[in-house]
Amino acid sequence: MSDVMLMVAELMALSARTAPKSMGQDYVNIRVLSGDDIIALADEMVCFGQESKKINFDRDADNVRRSDAVLLLSLKENKPLGLNCGACGYSNCADLREKEGPEFAGPLCAWRLFDVGIALGSAVKTASILNADNRIMYRVGIAARRLGMIEGPVAVGVPISAYSKNIYYDRPEKNK
Repeated sequence: MSDVMLMVAELMALSARTAPKSMGQDYVNIRVLSGDDIIALADEMVCFGQESKKINFDRDADNVRRSDAVLLLSLKENKPLGLNCGACGYSNCADLREKEGPEFAGPLCAWRLFDVGIALGSAVKTASILNADNRIMYRVGIAARRLGMIEGPVAVGVPISAYSKNIYYDRPEKNK
């Protein structure tokens, strides 16, 4: 089944790539993980949770470890769209200066984040159509950035699996 799930992840990546982007400019990074990369990612999630003392990194790492593939999406770079709309907190796009935070960099251009969100929605729609269980996980993105598996100021991951019961839901909190 893992070959089939890897193909599903590649089709999810295709959906993310072809999703509409602001002004037709593509600032979305996409990567599919499988095999040992998934184990390394899960291990890093556990480490970050322990270091930061934030809950549920271990719970989500268990899900990732049991997954057949993981789709990663990130914003390539925080290049403002140029609308001077103020959604990022600055009245002029030229004033937007990103700085690294504890998990991600910011502030970010809202329109570029919308692009990542639309690509993400397109990818999980594809997973759903193909009956692949999936869940969008922000904790995956933190670990993937820390490991250099994907670059960009913000990242997110979508693990996928095919079990008789969806492993990504009805999950208890593991550490409080």
